[in-house]
Amino acid sequence: MANEFSVGDHVRWNSEAGHVEGVIIKKHTRDVRFKGHTRHCSEDDPQYEIKSDKTDHIAMHKGGALKKA
Repeated sequence: MANEFSVGDHVRWNSEAGHVEGVIIKKHTRDVRFKGHTRHCSEDDPQYEIKSDKTDHIAMHKGGALKKA
């Protein structure tokens, strides 16, 4: 299982623009449509919606891509 995170955790991830930090706003454990695509999620492999600290952009990532900031 990938890293476990909770809503409210402050995390960091790598993007095309470099490292980004933000706060987890939602944890998905079932498949979900996000920005026009189906994201596959499960209890054992959740994905997280994260709001960027700088731009308020919302991103979605698996726990393996995130580190606590």
